[in-house]
Amino acid sequence: MTNRYVYGVVEGDPVEFETDAVGGASVVYTISHRRLGAVVSDIDTTDPEETDEDATRHDEVLRRIMNDGDGRAVVPMQFGMAFESDRALKNVLRGALPAFRRALNDVEGRVELGVKIVRAEDADVDADAVTERIADELEPIAAQSVANDLFSDRLVLNRSYLVDREDREAFDEAIARLEEDEDDLVVRYTGPFAPYSFVDVTIGAQR
Repeated sequence: MTNRYVYGVVEGDPVEFETDAVGGASVVYTISHRRLGAVVSDIDTTDPEETDEDATRHDEVLRRIMNDGDGRAVVPMQFGMAFESDRALKNVLRGALPAFRRALNDVEGRVELGVKIVRAEDADVDADAVTERIADELEPIAAQSVANDLFSDRLVLNRSYLVDREDREAFDEAIARLEEDEDDLVVRYTGPFAPYSFVDVTIGAQR
């Protein structure tokens, strides 16, 4: 396994731990350039197939990094980033250094949380009023939020929120209030996730 599969980018101390990693690897570690470290495992291809099992492993590696100590910032990569050599990967880190540093600063001390509001079957709800109510409750607590696709006609709201770890309890309480008050709506609350929705740094894998 000579290629490097990338999960995300961190700053500071290196990472190394044993786990069930993507592509059957068992060790996750960092390849560093200056203070940046790409979190990787070894893989025998530069074009990994996205199975459900490996997608879950990718997310679990990121979650473990995020939960390190009091919480660690990580810029997550989408599934499938793999490089033929350490040198190729370090060249990418070098080229994107300012962008990674900005992204790490933006997500430092924060997690991504997902909220979907689903209309009960046959319920008649005012979607605009619901959206406004959710915004009044959640936007003051969140650092940022972004809208996601309404992929079902029963989906009234689908947003991702970037929330400071210290505000997580307040956000949980706001969700609980929404769950109590809305009879015709189901609140689906997920996370915490690595902040995929709030970083726009992409790196090109070497094919």
